[in-house]
Amino acid sequence: MLLLQQVDTAAADTTQTAVSHVSSLLDILVLGGWVMIPLVLLSLLTFYLLVERLITIRRASSNPEVITDRVRDYVRNGDVEGAIAYCKDKDVPITRILQQGLERLGRPISEIQDAVQAAGKHETFELERKTNLLASVAGIAPMLGFFGTVIGMIRAFQEIQNLQGNVNPSVLAGGIWEALVTTAAGLLVGILALFSYNFLIGRIRRLTNDMERSATDFIDLLQEPVSSDQRGETVG
Repeated sequence: MLLLQQVDTAAADTTQTAVSHVSSLLDILVLGGWVMIPLVLLSLLTFYLLVERLITIRRASSNPEVITDRVRDYVRNGDVEGAIAYCKDKDVPITRILQQGLERLGRPISEIQDAVQAAGKHETFELERKTNLLASVAGIAPMLGFFGTVIGMIRAFQEIQNLQGNVNPSVLAGGIWEALVTTAAGLLVGILALFSYNFLIGRIRRLTNDMERSATDFIDLLQEPVSSDQRGETVG
């Protein structure tokens, strides 16, 4: 029984500590003033954009070597319709780019290359969409935090003036650290947004490099000389 009471007491103390910690954190956020509201919104926007872009990148990821080899086999066997159907079935950025080229087979190679490049630029744009918002948050959040600090410092010095300089140092220190809350919050949000932006851009660049390599391999495939067996099949 004594052991159970000790466990219950420890659990109650832990719960109370956690609640008091959350309460103190909320109190600190409140002390930051109205500037904390947009900072909290920017932090939520950062997490949303990070998760949304990660899901998009994961869906767009593929094995470029396998896809290119499969399309090459279809084309060499003369089954262009099968290659197009394969690209439609996969429905990832790389296959959508190759599909644009496959649908223009028989036209000048320059026209096919232009179509593939245009499709690649469009897919890259879709992958990078919304990442500029993260870059904006990374720049705006610290500035907003500094703005809140300046407002807090102005209020602190106004209080000193109102009291005609008869201010307890502890009161002045309290006003200053309250003003610095927004700076800390702004820097934290800015760091998270900047990290998220660089992390996503790195993933997107790797994916874009795979797309460019597959597009180049596809154009090289179309410029390969036709073998004698393929000529015989074409004549027959």
